[in-house]
Amino acid sequence: MTQPDSERSAPAGMSEDPRIQDFLTYLAAERDASPYTQRNYRQALLEFQHWRTHDFLGQLDWSKLERDDFRAFLRTLGRGKLGRAAIQLRFSALRSFYKFLIQRGHVAVSPVKNLTLPKREKRLPQYLTAEQMVALLDAPLAPLSAPVPAKRSAGRPVTASICHRDVAILETIYSCGLRISELCGLTVADLDWQEGLVRVRGKGRKERLVPIGEPALAAIRTYWSLLEVVPTGNEPVFLSTKRQPAPLLPRILQSRLKKHLATAHLDPRLTPHKLRHSYATHLLDAGADLRSVQELLGHANLVTTQVYTHLTTERLRRAYNDAHPRA
Repeated sequence: MTQPDSERSAPAGMSEDPRIQDFLTYLAAERDASPYTQRNYRQALLEFQHWRTHDFLGQLDWSKLERDDFRAFLRTLGRGKLGRAAIQLRFSALRSFYKFLIQRGHVAVSPVKNLTLPKREKRLPQYLTAEQMVALLDAPLAPLSAPVPAKRSAGRPVTASICHRDVAILETIYSCGLRISELCGLTVADLDWQEGLVRVRGKGRKERLVPIGEPALAAIRTYWSLLEVVPTGNEPVFLSTKRQPAPLLPRILQSRLKKHLATAHLDPRLTPHKLRHSYATHLLDAGADLRSVQELLGHANLVTTQVYTHLTTERLRRAYNDAHPRA
């Protein structure tokens, strides 16, 4: 999920509504929602709280709000020129929040239910070609072969363990098609070296087994050989530092990926999720069936996976138009 625009977020010093606090506790403790969902839903609800109390100069009572109130909020968002995806995110938070309030008996019905929202743009996922992926997988080791500069640049030098960690991370994401939260949450106990499988904890506490290729396993072994203490048991597979068994933070992974994309002469704006798109697209290109890809990605609905068939169809159409004499 994308983060609500910072300029539209509620003021930092604003006190949270107790119901919002209860909802966020429920998301974390009972729904096991990802940190991104918790953060984005919190900002979306605080933004609505701020809009309602600021514009109407009154106490917010969720049980007395009606559909017209949310239509007015929707118009406000539209005047702010927010994208459709950003608007959808805000109302997704509101819908989930009202479901929670109904479950707890605080309200009888949801005024957000069946509210007509602008449809999201149909954009095909971005992905890297197989050749681009190879270039990206090679990029983390570039600093190790670069000549040592006469004068050290500012900042901490990149160590061999960090370089090989990043190789192992990219290999694992591409080998298993993981979300960034799934990768950062991997523990040593999740790896089945003998069977070549990884236990992945996806959205909504759902677990799935995903094959992992030998190049990814070899990259993890090489990375671990450079650590002072090899992680075991429920310790993270990928560590933030060489010495402490703390899991890698998503923002660090994103920052490192930007560097490697630049080194590989690729678009540094590409996100870790684009590697997941590449994984799915390359599987389908090679003849994998859609149901298998759905299970590998951990998609609840086949419709979510079907977007990748459009990518392969578009590629075939371009090949046809370029090659057929009567296209």
